[in-house]
Amino acid sequence: MSPLITTEDKLKERIKELTCLYTISSHISNCDLDNLEPTLHAIALSLKEAIRYPQDTSVELIVSDFHIEVGQRPDDKVFMLSAIKAFNLSIGSIKVGYSKAKYNENSFLNEERQLLAKISLELGNLFERKQIIEKEIISRRQVERADRLSILGEITAGIAHELNTPLANILGYSELLKDQFKNQEFVLKDLDKIMNSAIYSREVVKKLMFFSCDMPQQMELTNIVPIIKDAISLLKPNFLKKQIACHVNIQDENIPLRVDAIQLTQVIFNLIINAIYFSPVGGHINVSVFQDKTQVNIEISDEGSGINSNIGDNIFNPFFTTKPVGEGSGLGLSVVHGIVKSHKGVIKHKHNSPKGTIFSISFPKN
Repeated sequence: MSPLITTEDKLKERIKELTCLYTISSHISNCDLDNLEPTLHAIALSLKEAIRYPQDTSVELIVSDFHIEVGQRPDDKVFMLSAIKAFNLSIGSIKVGYSKAKYNENSFLNEERQLLAKISLELGNLFERKQIIEKEIISRRQVERADRLSILGEITAGIAHELNTPLANILGYSELLKDQFKNQEFVLKDLDKIMNSAIYSREVVKKLMFFSCDMPQQMELTNIVPIIKDAISLLKPNFLKKQIACHVNIQDENIPLRVDAIQLTQVIFNLIINAIYFSPVGGHINVSVFQDKTQVNIEISDEGSGINSNIGDNIFNPFFTTKPVGEGSGLGLSVVHGIVKSHKGVIKHKHNSPKGTIFSISFPKN
């Protein structure tokens, strides 16, 4: 049982509580929102010292992804508990305890319970501020990205149109030259190189036009299952080349959706070709298609090296690629993003356990 508390003791405890509140407010004001663990640990220590018997006190702070414990850790204890809330949602709690062998529930002062509630409120405000700042950063990035894509879309549309005519001329005149030099093998080889380079450039132009939304869409309500199956079947040589097994899981044989069939094929092609490129020999690629009342979902997962968190925000940017020079234009995922967006859909990526990447696409049915 704890001894009776005198007026002098009450005054000392009050000074400790006020000091604790001041210290914690200082910690919160000067904290690094990207690294909150030191601040939370300092708050737990400050709270422990503000309790009447700090030498016997344990403080356990659980909030978000953090779990902080300081002080004594008796197996059986009495404690006071306060929830931490952000935007009226519980995100954690603070527990202050004593050993049950030495103290009881009456050992805690009412002022200590009030102190605990105030600290919980301060922590809730801290995490609300963190969430607001994080959402502002995401919103700002989205606006900046939209601005960049809009400007780049206008530029690339112009570039695509300007390049189409000279590329067609290169291919046409190369064909004529092949007829003129059909008996000179070394000349034909050089002309084939020219034509292959022009064809490659034309494919880049097509991607630019997809990206800039300059390709007219032919939206029709259709069953997308055959479209997806046909796209996958056309890639069989690519699977065989790296001995990759492709597992297709389609929930229903009839999944109606209003889409441009050619553009949907482009999406599946790009994502699976990327998955094949980054997958190890003998790996597995999974394609899942399922629906509910409001949307259609497509998931494509691989067992590659995954997407580094440092570049995760950039992979849909035009001309951004992690492939070696000459092996990627950096437009594939930009085209995919543009097509999905034009269909009012959303594309995201996440880590595939234990390794690799999962791309998930959601298309609204309406």
